Amino acid sequence: MPLRVAPSLLRGAAAFGLGALLVLAFAPFGQGWLALPLIAALLHLWRGTHNTREAAAIGYAFGLGLMGFGVFWLRISIDQFGGVVPPLGLLFTLLFIAVVAAYFALAGASLRWLGGTRDGPWLLWLVAPLAWLGTELLRAYLFTGFPWLSLGYSQVDLPLAGFAPLLGVFGVGALLVLSAGLLLTWRRGWPLLALILLWGTGALLGRIDWTEPAGTPVPVALVQGNVPQHEKWRPEQFQPSIERYLGLSEQAPEARLVVWPETAIAAFDDEVEYTLLRPLDRRMHNEGRDLLTGIAVRRPDGRYYNAMVGLGTSGRQQYLKRHLVPFGEYLPLAPLLRPLLDFLRIPMSDFSADPSVGPVLHLADHVVGVDICYEDAFGHEVAEALPQAAFLINASNDAWFGDSLAPHQHLQIARMRARETGRWLLRATNTGISAVIDERGRVRARSPQFAPALLQAEVVPRRGATPYVRWHDAPLWVLAILGGLWLRWRRDRVV
Repeated sequence: MPLRVAPSLLRGAAAFGLGALLVLAFAPFGQGWLALPLIAALLHLWRGTHNTREAAAIGYAFGLGLMGFGVFWLRISIDQFGGVVPPLGLLFTLLFIAVVAAYFALAGASLRWLGGTRDGPWLLWLVAPLAWLGTELLRAYLFTGFPWLSLGYSQVDLPLAGFAPLLGVFGVGALLVLSAGLLLTWRRGWPLLALILLWGTGALLGRIDWTEPAGTPVPVALVQGNVPQHEKWRPEQFQPSIERYLGLSEQAPEARLVVWPETAIAAFDDEVEYTLLRPLDRRMHNEGRDLLTGIAVRRPDGRYYNAMVGLGTSGRQQYLKRHLVPFGEYLPLAPLLRPLLDFLRIPMSDFSADPSVGPVLHLADHVVGVDICYEDAFGHEVAEALPQAAFLINASNDAWFGDSLAPHQHLQIARMRARETGRWLLRATNTGISAVIDERGRVRARSPQFAPALLQAEVVPRRGATPYVRWHDAPLWVLAILGGLWLRWRRDRVV
């Protein structure tokens, strides 16, 4: 007797497979063209559902595939470097994936809730892009946000990225969903023409100079120390690490600005104020240049911060990280969760955030936008440094994620920030991938991973503001909310 599988299970398995395959559209695989047929196939599955429950199940299976294969690297930071025993580390990783996948279930449910049971073309051309846009915005903002693997990142090298300076990464993702809907209905004739017109417009927009050069290029040096994460905070490793960073920095005497990565100085600032920071400040001042380095800053009240400190000719200054990583740098709902974590003997960092400090510093005679690690995943926060900032700096320590997809995905995110803002972006990391990115998101120089490296380049300061810098995600929120209300009203009238 042949084995019979329920159609719903087959559709769920297909959706899971589509999500898993979509990982190939992102870095390091770089097959962004795959996103269009894969999203079209997902829309086809959604079009075949009859109610919100079925559509949500399809979306959830898709999300499990995408997040399960796309961010499973979280396990590395949890159990290898976070001090959590491997079984618990695996459990926490799977729980996180299961929670984030719920946003894709919400996208499917929203499609049917807004569009009803009809499966006409407007469901693909209007409802699906709005449902996708709304849920990606929620994923980026709700509960501190996790916008990793937002669909638009897969298009950073393709024509739709030309819309990034106008609509940001979430707008690019919504346009890709619209493109998939047009592709599904190509037999009507004009949708195929509309698809060609949409992508052609993106290609033309990508050629526009939204910003302009502002002064002469600035010689910069990005120093990649490659200090293993499991050795970084050992007392005996401190001096060798500093000597490595200093030695690499000395190989770029012409650099007006030297950038060390996140927590390159593995100590609290008050512990090394007189033995390291002040001598470094004098040294850089005497050499006529600036140093921007990562370090933990501790205040008299006992609070401590993940910070970037500027030393040298531009004077002593600092940026304190504002958007902390939940469960990595701080514990949300601490009164409720702290007893459980103590019982399980799970260590937890307790950094503080300082949203009162703006993300700008004055370095090398320019205003510079600075963010630390995970912060560059939030385009609206990076844009807060603009239009004042002439270029951007992201300092990170992707050693937390080992030899995984994460550093490549993180670099792709930085490239999209450069396109959105029309600014050069310098990315300094501990173990790679450090990079120099121009205002069109092109990588001008990059380091190898897991090796000491020195990247030297001339960054072009720029002025002006792209539409995205001026408006951030506000127009997309308005479109998602008003569009959703109108679609629901229209559905109720038809019914």
